[in-house]
This record gives sequence, structure tokens and C-alpha cells, in this order.
Amino acid sequence: MRVVAIIQARTGSTRLPGKVLMDLCGEPVLARVVTRARRAVTLGEVVVATTLEPADDAIVALCGTRGWPCFRGSEADVLDRYYRAAECYRAAAVVRITSDCPLIEPVIVDEVVRAFLDRQPGVDYASNVVPRRTFPVGLDTEVMRFEVLAQAWREDRNPAWREHVTPYIHRHPARFRLHSVVSPVDVSSMRWTVDTPEDLAFVRAVYRRFGGRDDVRWREVLGLLEREPGLLDINRGVRQKAVVGETDAGNSSRG
Repeated sequence: MRVVAIIQARTGSTRLPGKVLMDLCGEPVLARVVTRARRAVTLGEVVVATTLEPADDAIVALCGTRGWPCFRGSEADVLDRYYRAAECYRAAAVVRITSDCPLIEPVIVDEVVRAFLDRQPGVDYASNVVPRRTFPVGLDTEVMRFEVLAQAWREDRNPAWREHVTPYIHRHPARFRLHSVVSPVDVSSMRWTVDTPEDLAFVRAVYRRFGGRDDVRWREVLGLLEREPGLLDINRGVRQKAVVGETDAGNSSRG
């Protein structure tokens, strides 16, 4: 089964415009995400899916200089962007990752993908977010068969859900067979995503502690935060944006 990760990315973030291209210890935030995702051994391809807006020409240019596959589609209808990117890159299974997760963990990506693949054909969708989050916000990984993504693309009529790609799937557990991957220890209160200046300050502090390395494992970050719990205060007050109608939408970035 050809597994394609699609990283949604745009410069028009509402709370921190241009965040995906902001500097994170010498590299753009998006570059950190892509580099880390590409280390997941279960992925056959990693594609950046951006918008048709002129402001996102800079993302296309970055992809061009780095040799990353890039797709352009709708800004608001991210479900359509995912569907068309997955179709373009011949995905049999689609992994959703957002561009504001510069600590995305390839080991966890592989764990979620393998959990999904090992349960075929009995599972339609697997994630480490739904129905219960146990990993930090910012390590979110979702995987689904292309046919399931296509069904959501055809049937979902809720613009707010289409903006966040997968709510139609996990809001209909009677129609889709879901599998949840959980951490042995619940560390879901931690926020490792980038949506505000405070979030960016937090991940910059983490990267600086490790000399700007992008191969740091998530358990190394947990160890750092045990030694320096004060780092968590940097963005402790930031609240995650929710999808309309969702109680825990995971990483709800439109991207």
C-alpha cells in the first residue's frame, strides 16, 4: 500500500501569519516539519500541500529549492486540497500532518501508520488524537485509506469540517472503523505546536537546548521538560482553537 503523507501549509495563519516560514534555529518551521516527517520509514512520499494564493508562492519556492513535492489547491476547502493532492500522488493511504508541528515525531508517525496497516482491511482511519489524546499537541498523526478520504470529500457538506479535513470521518464512527493509538503515559496537557508567538518561543527554546538539531526524539524532549519544567510556562496559557462542533479536534490548524 502506497502511503503518502500530506503536510498542509499556508502563510495566512490567523494567529501568527507567516509562521511556517519563520526562523527556527536556522531553518524555516516548515523545513523542520518536512525533514522530520521524511524520517518516518513507513512513508512512501511526503508532499507539501499549499494554496493557490500568491502569498504562498514563497512556500512553493521553498519546496522547489529543497526538492520537495508540492501541490497547490483551495485555501479554505482543505479537504478538497487533500483529496486532489492524494489523487495526484497516487496515494493508497493518506497521512495528515500539519505544518505547525516542528517536533513531529517520525517514530510516532510510524507507530500510527503501522497500527493502521496491520489492521487492514478492518480499519478505515487511525490516529493518536481521536477519540482520546494522550500525546502532546503537535505530534498529531492521522492516517486513512484514500477511499475513505474520497468518501468524506464527496459527502461532507460542512464548510467548517472541510476546513479541517477529517471531522466528518471521526464524527461518524458508525460509518467508519476507527483505531486509536495511545501513549503509555498521558502527556496531552503539553503544547508543542506553533500557532502563537508564545508557541514559537517555546519550540525555539527546545531547539536551542538541543543545539538546533532536528533529529531529537520526542522522549528526549520529555526528558528536557522534566529537567526544566519552567519551559512549559512559555506557552501554558495558549488555548487550542477548536473546530466548530468538536470537543477535541486535535491540531485544528487550517494550514
